[in-house]
Amino acid sequence: MKKKITSSQLSITVIAEHEPTLNLAEFCRACGQPAEWVIALVEEGVLDPQGDRPIHWRFASVNLRRALRASRIQQDLELNIPGVAVALDLLDEIERLQRRLDCRY
Repeated sequence: MKKKITSSQLSITVIAEHEPTLNLAEFCRACGQPAEWVIALVEEGVLDPQGDRPIHWRFASVNLRRALRASRIQQDLELNIPGVAVALDLLDEIERLQRRLDCRY
């Protein structure tokens, strides 16, 4: 089963249940940020690509969603990369707690 997903100028083909991945250049185009910014997020632990070096990195869709969120947070709150990492961690914790509450009631 093939399914076409289009985002901006990026087109990814998903085959069966395999999650699509992007290399560093594709990932940078998809989130509209330079490689240095993406590398800084990886170094800060915000993103977790597969692979041992930037040339071998493969980013899953969860990383793209996180990078887009990081970009919005950085722009809206004028935070540096470590500040973005803290903000994302806090937002993740809020979401986790909300899910926990939803399961209780």
